Amino acid sequence: MTQKVIIFDFDGTIADTVEALVSIANRLAIEFDYIQITPNELTLLRNLTSREIIRYSGVSLLKIPFLFKKVKSELKNKITELEPISGVKEALIELNQKGYRLGVITSNSQENVTEFLRFHNLNYLFEFLYSGVTIFGKTTIINNVLRQKQLKPETVIYVGDETRDIEAAKKANIKVIAVSWGFNSPEALAKQNPDFLIHHPSELLDVVKLC
Repeated sequence: MTQKVIIFDFDGTIADTVEALVSIANRLAIEFDYIQITPNELTLLRNLTSREIIRYSGVSLLKIPFLFKKVKSELKNKITELEPISGVKEALIELNQKGYRLGVITSNSQENVTEFLRFHNLNYLFEFLYSGVTIFGKTTIINNVLRQKQLKPETVIYVGDETRDIEAAKKANIKVIAVSWGFNSPEALAKQNPDFLIHHPSELLDVVKLC
């Protein structure tokens, strides 16, 4: 039987970064000329896709790569203060012990993710980590990983917390498990028709068996 490979998103899926990212985004709002995120607006944004969020915020598409770079740079100073999502560490260890191959694809920096995983003693669980700047999706990065690691799409499962994760996985023809504990709301995720939608990391192993 072919060994399954599970690729995880990082922000909001493994690491509880939403609050820190919102705080950083609000500090940068004046510099990059977009609206700050109030608690009420955060609730609204959780129900929108990435494209809808960018339109709503008013940020220029030309500024987004520079904004991403600045956010990742500021997050670096907080990375050891962040915690894994409750229950994720146990789920990752269980998946590893069951023989699943684990990896990470992230739009965060490789340095930030590596430091976080090392700090929380999670780095040994992952076979690979790929980082790339993406605005709307990760399809290109996923396809590059499949090619470089010589993985067949039917053996790969993607786990993410945003609508763009679902969209990217579908375009790459791999199964996708959406998780409701990150950025996008369960309702927004469900609209994108993921293969599975789960609400706690303890559900991961049982759902992976069904993929």
